[in-house]
Amino acid sequence: MPKIVECVPNFSVGRNKEIIEAIAGAIAAVEGCNLLDVDPGASTNRTVYTFVGSPDAVIEGALCAARVAYQTIDMRMHQGEHPRMGAMDVCPFIPVQNVTMDDCIVCAREFGDKLAEELGIPVYLYGAASTQEHRKTLPQIRAGEYEALPEKLTKDEWKPDFGPSDFVPSWGATAVGARTFLIAYNINLLSTKEQAHRIALNIREQGRCKEEPGRLKEVQAIGWYLEEANMAQVSVNITDYEQTAIHTVYEEVCKDAEELNIAVVGSQVVGLVPLDAIMACAQHYMEKHNLFILEEDQKLRLVINKLGLNSLGAFSPKERIIEYMISDEREGPLASMDIKDFILTVGSRSPSPGGGSVSALAASLGAALGSMVGFLTYGNKKFFELDSQIRKLIPPLYKAMKDLTPFIDADALAFSEYMLALKLPADSEEEQAMRSAAMQDGLCTAIQVPLTVSRLTNGLWDPLKELAKIGNINCKSDLQVGVRMLETAVWGAYYNVKTNLDDVKDEEFKKKVSEEIEGAIKIAQENCATVLKTLEERKA
Repeated sequence: MPKIVECVPNFSVGRNKEIIEAIAGAIAAVEGCNLLDVDPGASTNRTVYTFVGSPDAVIEGALCAARVAYQTIDMRMHQGEHPRMGAMDVCPFIPVQNVTMDDCIVCAREFGDKLAEELGIPVYLYGAASTQEHRKTLPQIRAGEYEALPEKLTKDEWKPDFGPSDFVPSWGATAVGARTFLIAYNINLLSTKEQAHRIALNIREQGRCKEEPGRLKEVQAIGWYLEEANMAQVSVNITDYEQTAIHTVYEEVCKDAEELNIAVVGSQVVGLVPLDAIMACAQHYMEKHNLFILEEDQKLRLVINKLGLNSLGAFSPKERIIEYMISDEREGPLASMDIKDFILTVGSRSPSPGGGSVSALAASLGAALGSMVGFLTYGNKKFFELDSQIRKLIPPLYKAMKDLTPFIDADALAFSEYMLALKLPADSEEEQAMRSAAMQDGLCTAIQVPLTVSRLTNGLWDPLKELAKIGNINCKSDLQVGVRMLETAVWGAYYNVKTNLDDVKDEEFKKKVSEEIEGAIKIAQENCATVLKTLEERKA
């Protein structure tokens, strides 16, 4: 998997289309940078850019954007609703794929150093990149905003991390940091700016002061007025969405608004949002209203409706959810194939895809048939009294169906990894050692894939045994085929594991894996027989 870092610089320009487009063009022109989103705001006079790429690429992309801003933005002329202190006001680096927070700290410090050196401007580090507690957060660093900088820069405690302590009137100062994913989220109110800010003070962690903290952890918020939309907003940054969810913020604002007799008219995601943050909202509303929804797109529709995310413009998941943005295909090439093409590919003169990929497909199909039987029982008037039980049986089968599908490609990739190791040079002793180590790593990967398939498959027997007792009897043959497919999938995993184990040198590893896969076969055989027996004995 490639290393992917997200960069989300905020520039103090939101009304000049030419400057906004010039900055976007500078980022997009950098090889390896993928510009995902440009979100300008007229009232805030601020534009948020979101792009991803390798660590080196995003550093270069941010530098190119800053160069354009240096030539085109003059902070002496800037006015806007959003707090700000510089032309490039803030530039965070966020880990997305195959990178750590430490990697992003390195990005932030390297970028901050280069930015200050090239442009001669003061740069402060914040978030995980900062080492000073009194200037760890953006509100701490931005206190007093642009207007406070001339005096602030003269104080020892506010000496920049990079660059001069000189005030640069046209630029101001920039905060560069490393952080986890931040969700910028606004709730729309038919109210005054003052009323919106009053609610913001109630909910944000900082509250009004130390003696009057707010209700929600990891939440920053202010109230402002959108002239272009003729309404106010509680503008929120959720710095840890696992601690405080989007729906929690929305409902807390709704509660305060109701007490003040203020209408809430939807909300707005600024920039991008992680898929699991949206799915957490879906789960909340499903539980709250006792809904049974499994399809991802239906969960998205539920959240969009409940939060009113279309209120200021269409919320397109493909353009707002980061996982959808950074991957053109959420499935691998094999899983995405037409059925006919997949069969022909398996049947071609090539060792991959082979038995491992077919076993993963069999497991996914077996789970799919179990899920189908559940759905053909649920909601059926004849089985209405079973709905509460069936609602518990379908989700694990449906989830496994989707979770097993990527292993169709994973098995082929594992085989490729081993074949690449075989082709490494082995002329010197050092090369031989490296080749041997790479081959052993490849074998272990090739073993772990089918082993995981067997684990996921064997995790389905409990719901399947229950479904065999109460499921729609008209689907008897479908469930019989399904469990046979699952048993076959475990047999496939068994043969693949055993084959690869022959060449593994780690005897302890061999013994442990061998015992597990031998046990997996027994589990699959016994449980498959139990389900089939139950189905044969059922009369109705």
